[in-house]
Amino acid sequence: MFADGLLGIGELAERAGVSVKTVRFYSDRGLLPEAGRSAGGHRRYGPDAVERLRLIRALRALDVAVPEIGRVLGRLPEDDGGLDGDVLDGGVLEDVVAGQLREVGTQLAALRWREAALRLVRECPPGERAERLRLVGAVSAPPSTAPMARFWRRWLPPRLPARLVSAILEEAVPQPPDEPRPDQVLAFARLHAFVSGTCTPGPGGKRWQPEAHRPDKSFRPAVLYDGLREAYTLAAVEMRALRAPHDGEALDCFVAAYAGSRGARDTPDLRRVLSGQLAADPRIDRYWALVAEVSRPASGPPEPTPGVIHDWLLAALDEQIAC
Repeated sequence: MFADGLLGIGELAERAGVSVKTVRFYSDRGLLPEAGRSAGGHRRYGPDAVERLRLIRALRALDVAVPEIGRVLGRLPEDDGGLDGDVLDGGVLEDVVAGQLREVGTQLAALRWREAALRLVRECPPGERAERLRLVGAVSAPPSTAPMARFWRRWLPPRLPARLVSAILEEAVPQPPDEPRPDQVLAFARLHAFVSGTCTPGPGGKRWQPEAHRPDKSFRPAVLYDGLREAYTLAAVEMRALRAPHDGEALDCFVAAYAGSRGARDTPDLRRVLSGQLAADPRIDRYWALVAEVSRPASGPPEPTPGVIHDWLLAALDEQIAC
């Protein structure tokens, strides 16, 4: 230490346990301000530089990027000879730590997914490995639900309010499990492949969307989907109680959604027409079967998917008409 209490770059490096090159690197990037220069142009640092440099090293050990360290250090007093605990608990450092935690969480999710995918390939019969490799190789780690969201945005009728589209996507798009099993990885990969296909009319121009999605001037899609969401909620309660399809509030709500969207009244004739229309509509049973596999718990009964709930309501409608 010099008579004025300042430290040379070599002494600072020795006290902090780093190389001179490291001190110069952080100094050149503005993280370690100089207190002055000697007559010969050599760098001089104040006594607080030792603690400041140790903090830089601690943040780097947590993999905080240099620009983010600059944000943290910009909130630290440089003339108090130490670190202020109140500052360390401040907003900037909390934001940086929160960002690092999110990044670590993403990395852990990717590792868990890759582990389950590797187990899937290892444990399957040799003749199936090539296919499963292609399936899981097409899915990012951690997996993205964006392809499923795009599928539903193409499937849903136009003119739906944004809040309703968001609610439908939340219910229809499964989230990847936090601790995926190999069977869930396979189901998610197959679901990814299913929704990534081209949604176009089939042979002979066969339509791929339900009749209700081909609106005329009187069609009100928001009324339909608001009503269906309410009907599905009511029917899910019945299904969890293991009740067979039957007439009741859930079915009435289901029919009212279709009737209201067309400006029609709920009548026996309308129910018969609706039953025939829904029976002839294109189906995406494969989608819902895969969603059920992705969401299936390790133990206990699976939660009913909207597709399964729709089938329960349609069965209740058919049974009522047959009576």
